[in-house]
Amino acid sequence: MNQPTVSLLQRLRANIFAIFLGVALLGWSPSALATTPAPRLQPAAPPKSSPVAPPTRTVRPTASPTEQVAAPKAVEKGSFVAAAVKRVGNAVVRIDTEKTISRRPSIDPMLDDPFFRRFFGDDLMMPQGEERLRGQGSGFLIDANGTILTNSHVVNGADRVTVTLKDGRKFDGKVSGVDEVTDLAVVKVAAKNLPVSRLGDSDKISVGDWAIAVGNPLGLDNTVTLGIVSTLNRSSAQIGMGNKRLDFIQTDAAINPGNSGGPLLNEDGEVIGINTAIRADANGIGFAIPINKAKELQPQLANGEKIRHPYLGIQMSTFDVEMAKNSNDDPNSLVVLPEVNGVIIIRVLEDTPAAKAGLRRYDVITAIDGQAIHNADELQQTVDRSKLGSALKVEVHRGDKTMTITVRTAELKQAEQ
Repeated sequence: MNQPTVSLLQRLRANIFAIFLGVALLGWSPSALATTPAPRLQPAAPPKSSPVAPPTRTVRPTASPTEQVAAPKAVEKGSFVAAAVKRVGNAVVRIDTEKTISRRPSIDPMLDDPFFRRFFGDDLMMPQGEERLRGQGSGFLIDANGTILTNSHVVNGADRVTVTLKDGRKFDGKVSGVDEVTDLAVVKVAAKNLPVSRLGDSDKISVGDWAIAVGNPLGLDNTVTLGIVSTLNRSSAQIGMGNKRLDFIQTDAAINPGNSGGPLLNEDGEVIGINTAIRADANGIGFAIPINKAKELQPQLANGEKIRHPYLGIQMSTFDVEMAKNSNDDPNSLVVLPEVNGVIIIRVLEDTPAAKAGLRRYDVITAIDGQAIHNADELQQTVDRSKLGSALKVEVHRGDKTMTITVRTAELKQAEQ
């Protein structure tokens, strides 16, 4: 091989080496060069009228029109009420009651006057007879064999109870048990394979949770209203129901006459309460019995057992130091009140555990069995949790004296509520 040829080959090798060196420095590989196709030239886009280029946007694949209509997010967010009602709606029942009362004859003195009776005879005298009163409420099935929870005031004293299901079937209802103190009742119907409500846990709800009231207000069957849990543990005394022994769930879901006994649901369709009462002097304030209280008493009521409630036999009010000072500073005050925080006795009922133990009006109770008592609700709850006949050691302040008086609880009678 002659010299010019050798020089040419050497130059080619050097060029090839330089190319490979450049490729390595750029992070490429010879295989990439061999497999990557050359870019295809595209026609240039026509010039834009604006000198500013639009911002770069990432284009995502969109669903088909059918998919977009089938599952829009707005429908999913708003459908929890329908879903909740669907889970329990068939188990909500209407309860119609009839009660017979005796009607006394008129005792208007004018009608007994011989002068009027001479001219008009005895036709003016209203004869004694009977009158049938009709009522309506709601309830819900808690088992497939026809056990229904409702309010005591819906069915108590009824001569006839008729239960109507959502599908139109009607059954004669039998009142198994009632408890007026907690306003709970159990009704049974003779049927099988009935729809059942799903019971929740009222101890797990919070203020602000959704509340869905279902029932038959004003005879309008299968009515649903929506609100929230407004507050918890609202005592019966606070809402003007001093004859009850309950802490209620307060809600702004509309509860109207006829809703009584129907379920209050959470957003999952679980029963968290039993719709019971409304404030006649306010709008948007309703109350429900916590379902856990109903769970506790339902077995006894279903068996026809009487619910026995302990009591002391006092009328009372929450009391504090400031109230005592205001009273003691009054020159017309008849007694000197102890300047302590607790519960003051307003009245001691006759022939009650409190009267027998020696409690007196204006005594201030500050503790029971060593546990401090700050308000009337705490005292009531402490007594409710005690057993019938249990001896409670009540710390009492009377004037400038402090003493401990033992009070033995007894059963609350209907006449003493």
